[in-house]
Amino acid sequence: MDPVIRAILLSWEWRIEVLIPLVVAGVVFFVGWRRLRLKGRRPHGLANGWRLVSYWVGLLLIGLALLSPIDVLAGQLFFMHMIQHLLLVMIVPPLLMLANPMPFLLWGLPDAVRHKAGAALSNVLHRKSSTRKTLRTITSPGVAWIIFVFVIIGWHDPNLYNAALRNAVVHDLEHLTFFGAAMLYWWHVVGAGPRIHKRFSRTAQVMYVIAAIPPNMLTGIAIAFAGQVIYSHYLSMPRLWGIDAIDDQTLAGVIMWVPGSMMYIVVVLILTARWLEGEERKPPLPASKWATDERMAAPGLKRR
Repeated sequence: MDPVIRAILLSWEWRIEVLIPLVVAGVVFFVGWRRLRLKGRRPHGLANGWRLVSYWVGLLLIGLALLSPIDVLAGQLFFMHMIQHLLLVMIVPPLLMLANPMPFLLWGLPDAVRHKAGAALSNVLHRKSSTRKTLRTITSPGVAWIIFVFVIIGWHDPNLYNAALRNAVVHDLEHLTFFGAAMLYWWHVVGAGPRIHKRFSRTAQVMYVIAAIPPNMLTGIAIAFAGQVIYSHYLSMPRLWGIDAIDDQTLAGVIMWVPGSMMYIVVVLILTARWLEGEERKPPLPASKWATDERMAAPGLKRR
């Protein structure tokens, strides 16, 4: 085996500050999922098997993005850094939010802690609570969209991007803000708990997702067609597999532009399919509602 490939495959970094939260989150979710599954009145109730799979896959992909050779290669190849960001922004957050994690995480806590946490949440999220009103304002769909776009575009500023690549603390901050902004954005799309905002209609969901495509696409296009290397950090890195810095940058831009935008388009297609499925399930109108002279006649042919 090529020594470079061998070294890369063995480059797993077992960071305690990442591993412990992932393991704790996975265990607490499973405990809560199991308890709610046993309590469910309908078959399995809220605790469907796909929710557990969705949540665990999301956690595993966080580990893959931050602990695997992907993280090592991200410091040497721009396109690998872009793949890492796609995982943290466009794949992991929807998977976690689809699991609707809040009730499972609450029920996964020890009883005494759960009761206190539940009481605190009830006070904070009570309809007349000033904290709830503040949260509704600062997490509104418009604000969430602005934060999401600002974070995605802002971190691609050359100075900030280079700083993230050269300083581990800044790099961690970059990932945390990417992930946090994405979780806030996808929270509105999915409609997971806690529901302190009016839930989107299907049309609003589709438009909200579509609105995120142009900023992402234009940023990817700008990177892909740049005539010179934007991020000087990669000029100082050894070029693996004969990929020079400008080709690496072009590939990174294309990844953000095409697969990145396609993720949103796939979500739009799924939402549209679910909307059509819901329309098909609606019961037909009774004849008394439509089989009348007024309904059947064309506007200009109504009886006088």
